[in-house]
Amino acid sequence: MIRLLEAVQKLESSGKTAVSDAKAVGRATRKVATKAKKTAKRAPSAYNLFMAKELKRLRKKHPRTAQPQLMKKAAAAWRKKKKGGKR
Repeated sequence: MIRLLEAVQKLESSGKTAVSDAKAVGRATRKVATKAKKTAKRAPSAYNLFMAKELKRLRKKHPRTAQPQLMKKAAAAWRKKKKGGKR
């Protein structure tokens, strides 16, 4: 948002025509909006939180086990947990 305001101020001080000002402001707005969209992240889901915690626990318990096997164990634990609890 600050970059947009700076761009508008630069355009006002440069003395360009109204059409070129509008185009430049539009480009600046799109750049800022695109960057904001790329940096916005969603909150992790319950599954993602569970898997991160479970994988950390499994890595401590089985340090030499390969990642695919750990993922299988963590996924099985998630299924078991979901069957036992309410959705």
